Amino acid sequence: MEKQYILTVFSENKVGILNQITTVLTCRNVNIESLTTSESAVAGIHRFTIVVNTDPEKVEKMVRQIEKRVEVLKAFVHTPDEVVQQEIALYKVSRNRNVENLVREHHVRILEIGDDYIVLEKTGHTSETQALLELLRPYGVHQFARTGSVAIVKGKDYLLDECPGIAEFRKEQEASRKEQETK
Repeated sequence: MEKQYILTVFSENKVGILNQITTVLTCRNVNIESLTTSESAVAGIHRFTIVVNTDPEKVEKMVRQIEKRVEVLKAFVHTPDEVVQQEIALYKVSRNRNVENLVREHHVRILEIGDDYIVLEKTGHTSETQALLELLRPYGVHQFARTGSVAIVKGKDYLLDECPGIAEFRKEQEASRKEQETK
């Protein structure tokens, strides 16, 4: 049975690694629901957060395949209850008194007010940003954009606790930084 999983992949910041990771999912016929990338808490290491719907066996195989990539330091799979997960949505809607009431009721941030439109920002789970979109549709949604999910694992710091070679990677980075400072 398919369930939602959140993959967290830590890698060196190298060109082409995103393509390698997404190819693993594509080869297994798994659609990516959401994908975000950013620098991690450790300088020089990138973090990929990927949301997929698949079965448990397939997701475990994908994680093992992703970890075989040279630049990948570690990959983890989590269920939604194991992470704190959010996304940001932007809405450009027609100005209307009812829209202004929705803004107050749903803790929405106003980013810009034009003569005939308002740009709104909502942070929350996909279900919350989608529900607000549905509430705003009758008043005229001109544009809508939503980020991918970002997620932080509850509990211990997996990258530091479970990633082999992280100490060596950090030492190399520190040595490189010091070498650059002396030049």
